Amino acid sequence: MTSTSTAAPAAVRRGAWLTDLPVLLVAVVWGGSYLAAKDITTADTVIAVLVLRFGMVLPVLAVVGWRRLRALDAAQWRGAGLLGLVLSGIFLLETYGVVHTSATNAGLIISLTMIVTPLAEAAVTRTRPPGSFVAAAGLSVTGVVLLTRNGGFTAPSAGDLLMLLAALARTVHVLAMARIKAVREADPLSLTTVQLGGAVVVFAVLAAAPGTGAAPWTAAAAFGPREWAVLLFLSVFCTLGAFFVQMWAVRRTSPSRVSLLLGTEPLWAAAAGVAIGGEYLGTAGVLGAVLVLTGTTWGRRAADGRGRAVESTARPGS
Repeated sequence: MTSTSTAAPAAVRRGAWLTDLPVLLVAVVWGGSYLAAKDITTADTVIAVLVLRFGMVLPVLAVVGWRRLRALDAAQWRGAGLLGLVLSGIFLLETYGVVHTSATNAGLIISLTMIVTPLAEAAVTRTRPPGSFVAAAGLSVTGVVLLTRNGGFTAPSAGDLLMLLAALARTVHVLAMARIKAVREADPLSLTTVQLGGAVVVFAVLAAAPGTGAAPWTAAAAFGPREWAVLLFLSVFCTLGAFFVQMWAVRRTSPSRVSLLLGTEPLWAAAAGVAIGGEYLGTAGVLGAVLVLTGTTWGRRAADGRGRAVESTARPGS
């Protein structure tokens, strides 16, 4: 009887690990995506690379989810289309940003979304965030200041500012998803497909406009085997595979657990930038990175704890 009781928790732990590992791998590839995008993208090819990256995965999503796409009503199409416009802005800011800053900075600055989003939500709902969360936010902001100055008293680069704007745009995207009723009721796969489709339309329109850089076919023709391999990595692993892993994992574990694992993304971005990209942080940069990671982790836990407390007090009979 003792062996049976001890074997059961062990089996549960193994099952949890088998679910956690693919999600953790998503965080790893997302962390590496900043260095990968920086490797194959220049200021002249940002839009072309975005058209190629998302144009490659959109047909797969459309075919897999065709029946559910047809089931969307007009309000859901409008809501998802609006989110697609915001999504296009996020990717434009992120990709232009990573071209003009280091992959390490990009991954760490974008992690501020985890701090900014609850603060914005508190402002919208007119609720006061807990003091621990405010302290965590201050710690993260201090870390970003140290990180972007790279040990000197210079202004943040244009890329750093673009990544900060991308973090703000991510916040807008999350709040819009939570507040648009039609979107909340939509099938996740269909919602993602329509959003990516809307973003691709925006990228294609920009690519056709004069003065916006190289055309997608021009960039594609200039790519060699290495560039195509990196583009496939961004398309297949960082976009298509990551989405399906998240859907699979959320059905087998809690959203909070998935969020916690995906929250390690900036750590992997920094690791890839330093170990593979040869980027150098310096003493102040290392301290800033530690503060950002500490602040975002602390802030996420404070926000989760507050959410559980609110849920507990609102539960009948509690």
